[in-house]
Amino acid sequence: MNRINRITAILTQLQSKRIVTAQTIADRFEISLRTVYRDIKSLQEAGVPIGSENGIGYFIVEGYRLPPVMFTEDEANALITADKLVQQKNEKSLSKNYTSALIKIKAVLRNQQKEKIELLAERISADNKYKVDPKSDFLSKIQTGITDFLELDITYISIYKNELTKRNIKPLALYFTENDWILIAFCLLRKAIREFRLDKIETLKISNKSFEHFKDFKLSNYLDEVH
Repeated sequence: MNRINRITAILTQLQSKRIVTAQTIADRFEISLRTVYRDIKSLQEAGVPIGSENGIGYFIVEGYRLPPVMFTEDEANALITADKLVQQKNEKSLSKNYTSALIKIKAVLRNQQKEKIELLAERISADNKYKVDPKSDFLSKIQTGITDFLELDITYISIYKNELTKRNIKPLALYFTENDWILIAFCLLRKAIREFRLDKIETLKISNKSFEHFKDFKLSNYLDEVH
């Protein structure tokens, strides 16, 4: 990768997270810390408002945004392939939001890239042998509940008793099994962390109640302990 492409990629990386360490940049591009400092200085001299926190890392000043300058052909192909996988995961909101994002991404591609990814889209299939209608349409709202620490009010069909119950839950994390999305949440009815299959949720509403507990919840630790 030449220096111009690397600096452009560093800018994109800085926009992708609140703060990025110099070591993270160095590791990604296999360059020295001194080279990182020089590249950051070049961006600053070009007018990009990059701030730094001593001993922590670099960040883009709030409010500054640039669209991706370009995608490589391999990156565009990966997005098209991922789209095929998303479409078969039986979740309406995920499919809709991914499609919307993909349209925006395609808008910044060069015409030659657009032609190639359209060809690839026609020649890749990830359909299951047995097609079924999407089972859920709540993933997007659940993601908002997780990131904004907002409680959810749901009606849920118990897997074991086949009973419809009302639950007030604090959403913590999501994971996908071979067939279903699973929501990990603290259930106020059971006073414990429980798992809920999204296809068993009949209704879902985001509450205006926020919660402070579980901000240190780690999905990896939970899965290691429970599974």
